[in-house]
Amino acid sequence: MSRHLLIDGYNLVFRSYYAMPETLSRSDGLPTGAIHGFFSSLWHILETEKPDDAVVFFDLGGASRQKALLADYKANRAAMPDALRSQIPYIKKLARLLGLGAVEKEGVEADDLIATYAKRYADKGEPVRIVSSDKDLGQCTALPGVTQLTPPATSGATNEWRVLDATGVFEKFGVKPSRIPDFLALTGDTSDNIPGIDGVGPKTAASWINRFGDLEGVINNCGDLKPARFQKVVHESRVFLRRNLEMTRLDFNVAGVDAECPPRDLAGLRALLMELEMKRALETVGSGL
Repeated sequence: MSRHLLIDGYNLVFRSYYAMPETLSRSDGLPTGAIHGFFSSLWHILETEKPDDAVVFFDLGGASRQKALLADYKANRAAMPDALRSQIPYIKKLARLLGLGAVEKEGVEADDLIATYAKRYADKGEPVRIVSSDKDLGQCTALPGVTQLTPPATSGATNEWRVLDATGVFEKFGVKPSRIPDFLALTGDTSDNIPGIDGVGPKTAASWINRFGDLEGVINNCGDLKPARFQKVVHESRVFLRRNLEMTRLDFNVAGVDAECPPRDLAGLRALLMELEMKRALETVGSGL
């Protein structure tokens, strides 16, 4: 049975960029820290997981579905640093040379693309592992055979990766994977600039959802909420809470997203690493895969 690896590209890229030393660069000054971190993490994942195929997903630009609901969606995020932007073409080329397919679609977030692929494989009964620290993607573990591999705190570490199945997601958030959108609708998601209800934290949101089933149940039973001070607040916030739910719920049926995984090209990979003056990575390639 095939086992598929779905990699949240920019989640891994940004983590690599901020975890690696800024001083890493090629002799002509090209920054290479993110490339080093991305390669190290990706190589470790492929060596450890040994998937039948792997696909990496990137945000190409825009989030049409979410911004139609909230114009300020992700407005709190700074522009990509120039030092990172210059490394992206090399990172994408590196992924191709390692045999990864690539998926990106204008106006569609990588999370929705990953969810679509996860459902596609789950419907075939084929196991899927999603590589990302993004809490939104935990809802994919509600699908049969889907797990999430969350990276360690430090890029390049090899002993702290954690696999979450549906039970692991419940232990982490206090709600079932299918209820993560409801959970985030109540608490908000600061990373995406989605406002929640002020004062409602994870434990309160989880207790409400587990008692009343979902966000709609919480709204319909707001007169029974504890602490009582939230009863009126939830009632008055019902419109924006339902809007939040539409944004935090992944789209599992994005059309027109397909990618073929190219054959691994170790000769091309070595040539790229030599071009980037990544000597330690070259040594790694010489001893693996």
